[in-house]
Amino acid sequence: MQGSSLGDWLHRPLVRTMGKQLAAAQTPDQVRAVFRRWAWLVIPAAGVEASRGKLGGVPAMKLTPRSGADSGVLLYLHGGGYCFGTPSGYRPLVSRLARGARMQAFVLDYRLAPEHPFPAALDDALAAYRALVETNAPEQIAVAGDSAGGGLTVTLLHRLRDAGLPLPRAAALLSPWLDLTHSGATITTCAATELLVPEAVLVRLADWYAAGHELSEPSLSPLFGRHEGLPPLLVQASTTEALHSDAHRFANFARAAGVEVRFEEYDRMWHAWHLMAPLVKAARTAIRSAGEFLVDHYEPKRGSSSHS
Repeated sequence: MQGSSLGDWLHRPLVRTMGKQLAAAQTPDQVRAVFRRWAWLVIPAAGVEASRGKLGGVPAMKLTPRSGADSGVLLYLHGGGYCFGTPSGYRPLVSRLARGARMQAFVLDYRLAPEHPFPAALDDALAAYRALVETNAPEQIAVAGDSAGGGLTVTLLHRLRDAGLPLPRAAALLSPWLDLTHSGATITTCAATELLVPEAVLVRLADWYAAGHELSEPSLSPLFGRHEGLPPLLVQASTTEALHSDAHRFANFARAAGVEVRFEEYDRMWHAWHLMAPLVKAARTAIRSAGEFLVDHYEPKRGSSSHS
């Protein structure tokens, strides 16, 4: 289990304030306004170039480490409850991940609910991944995501497997949101220690995204899907976050299905603490570990190449 430093604790009031603002937000526009209000925390990592473009017809931000990207390409699916979040807001996190993993990363600007409810985000993720496969061998590709993006990552893997499409070499799930029914015990037991996303916020986000679909459907709550045949997975969660049960149950289910799973627990962090990488040491530690995991699972076949 990974611990936290004194410096990490000094930033807890900031996160708690943001969490209270999210809890008070009653509409998607109000939720997005809170996210924009905290944009001053966005401090890009040095040594990574950013550009805008499209991937499979979906807008995306491309992040390229100046030191080189000799370990393939990463599709990153950002969090935000399927209703908010932008590539710019995730640039600090993904820049560090791309630099550490020595990968070129695409932060997908997938369509957001409630204007574009389920399955818009999944359709966009699938289109982007198909585009990567057209120019990269599967062993060149990895997928990662945090919070809702972690759930979207697993749903994408399920969809690829079921369609008989090539799977990526590995995937990293950072504080994933995998159960939109919120049946996990830590929704209640960690209510007092979760600083960012109280249950009321999660319920609103799930309803906006699902748009009347049954929340327990595996395409919405991939925890309840079949996990056989998935690529190696890294799953990270804090012992004190509300969604710890999502990550812990999923890691156990995936292992039971024969999947290689590395489950990392961090102590006394809030949900998706990775977003605070510019300020919080435990966030940088977790991102560095995720980068090392993706590099460790890079075994290119002879003659393969990346052209993204």
